[in-house]
Amino acid sequence: MAHSTVPKLTEPQLDRTEAPVRPVAISLFLSLRPSQWTKNLIIFAGLIFGQRLLDPGAVAHSAAAFAIFCALSGVVYLINDVADREADRRHPLKRYRPIASGAVPVAVAIGAAAILGATSLAAAYWLRPMFALVAAMYVTLLAMYSGPLKHVVIIDVLTIAIGFVLRAVAGAVAIDVPISHWLLILTILLALFLALSKRRHELVLLADGATRHRRILEEYSPYLLDQMIAVVTASTLISYAFYTVSPETVEKFHTDYLGLTLPFPLYGIFRYLYLVHQKEGGGSPAEMLLNDRPLLVCVALWAMATAAIIYAPNLGLHIG
Repeated sequence: MAHSTVPKLTEPQLDRTEAPVRPVAISLFLSLRPSQWTKNLIIFAGLIFGQRLLDPGAVAHSAAAFAIFCALSGVVYLINDVADREADRRHPLKRYRPIASGAVPVAVAIGAAAILGATSLAAAYWLRPMFALVAAMYVTLLAMYSGPLKHVVIIDVLTIAIGFVLRAVAGAVAIDVPISHWLLILTILLALFLALSKRRHELVLLADGATRHRRILEEYSPYLLDQMIAVVTASTLISYAFYTVSPETVEKFHTDYLGLTLPFPLYGIFRYLYLVHQKEGGGSPAEMLLNDRPLLVCVALWAMATAAIIYAPNLGLHIG
């Protein structure tokens, strides 16, 4: 169970001597934030819901797409950390990031981002030209987020959500399966839920010092974010329920049992809200998923149950 041990701070002390000393290469790798790469797992949605999970070639293409997006998301993090290095130094946790702490020089970070970005986009083009186009759109959008878009209220969280949608689209394009409108709707709603929860965590953690770290936070309040989160939570669950029982879904998967998986997103979202409100979590959705055992088990069980229901007819099995 995740427990928050981070105090609320209004004036973080800037003691950089507490940051661990590492070789530049290791610090540079950590700047790519490998702990956040779980966000790219949405790429496999096209593989699972496109009914290509039993196709070795499609699996290989999806795995390659996942690796490419892990590299590209690392490029985005490098760009973001260079742009935010001064603000990060005033944050109680982000001040330990390699670029903010000075462990990785700015010139090294920019050079690494350029090389890694060019290499990744070349690999994306080799995989599929259309996949490379979506990948380029993702990098461009998130690079713009690191610039002006993160300072525009509501647009900031929508940009993050659209970044997740582009990941989902890329996963479908990589294996040439149709892009379901349900996939796009559910992805943007769930991503908005996570982005709004993260904004709320920043406000609660930094209290009166929040706007000094991120100017856009002065446009938000915990009450406003709670209202937005409530709307998105309800929309996500209702959309998922409609998706599982829609005639289109039943016809596609030849089963009407997907509705049985509804308890998993119900518990998962409620568990996440519990961690956000009661344990002051939400700062890093990826780390929360990996560190909170009940949430991790819930996601794993949902994935296994969904795959079993979808692929049972393909294997000649009958559920129920």
